[in-house]
Amino acid sequence: MRQSVSFLSARPVRAGRAVITAAALLLLFPAALLSCRKQEPAVNEVVIWTYDSFNSEWGPGPEAARLFHEQSGITVRWVNHGDAGALLARLLLEKEAAGADIILGLDQNLASRALDTGLFASYVPAGADRILPGLMLDGEYRLTPFDYSYFAIVYDSEAVPNPPRSLEDLTKGEFRGKIVLMDPRTSSPGLGFLAWTQEIYGAGWQDYWRRLRPSILTVADGWSSGYGIFTAGDAPLVLSYTTSPGYHLEYEKTSRFRAAIFPEGHPVQIEAAGLLRAAKNSENAQAFLDFMLGDTFQELIPLTNWMYPVTPVPLPESFRINPKSEKSLLPRAPLPAELDAWAALFQER
Repeated sequence: MRQSVSFLSARPVRAGRAVITAAALLLLFPAALLSCRKQEPAVNEVVIWTYDSFNSEWGPGPEAARLFHEQSGITVRWVNHGDAGALLARLLLEKEAAGADIILGLDQNLASRALDTGLFASYVPAGADRILPGLMLDGEYRLTPFDYSYFAIVYDSEAVPNPPRSLEDLTKGEFRGKIVLMDPRTSSPGLGFLAWTQEIYGAGWQDYWRRLRPSILTVADGWSSGYGIFTAGDAPLVLSYTTSPGYHLEYEKTSRFRAAIFPEGHPVQIEAAGLLRAAKNSENAQAFLDFMLGDTFQELIPLTNWMYPVTPVPLPESFRINPKSEKSLLPRAPLPAELDAWAALFQER
């Protein structure tokens, strides 16, 4: 584990003057029939780019693909691209040549950059009228939400008997070298946390990060690696979600891990999926987006992606442990120059 802050076919026959005899045709027919039998049928599929944890063995991807294939006969081919920030970076690099039909996992902080490319097509999925109020990212339905939660600092209550009660508390000496964060240039939670600090501290956000630096054990490239450091016991505090405690209660039968609630409020993260204009399997992609808003998919979200569903389906009993913030925040996305300024802070002595 890192102990310091780091980032970074056959040709057509021409008869001409030749005489093709019946015997010759009889000889050709079995060979042609055998050739046809050897051809593999085209796969009825949809290609979906997503982030690693969505399609991990514990994430919703494998089961969603199985259930969708069972319902539609369409095969989902997942392509993982790290965290959501890396997913968008790859899309911006490959553009129309990406080969994907759907991009799944971009959030509100990445939405504007994604939509500005013109790569996404409008499509209103069946069930869109059931999406809970306040969760739509795009009135043209180029991106459709599929889950949401709130960023929070999750802590081990056995190792941290006096948890932080504000963002400012995270800078206290008692938390020196104890917090795992994520890089906002590659991670959507990392970007969300930076936006959170900018919302609360305004023009003084860089000074806040200077005070926060001693508390940071490491800056992981993505949520999966960062949360892994936390669950391995190498750090008692980590950037995650208010829904993370429910995971530990459901699968580990413990309420040891908790989310700290701050009076200044918590940013919401809304994750969405969109159909690409260059999709080669557009109809299949539309069918998947319809499926995404149906109860079968939405009921998978809480116990696999550990987020809230965007439609009114029942929540698992383990979600009772997840705290609620009295103030929901929707900060603006950090600008590229601000990301550069953030990175420069870690070069200061």
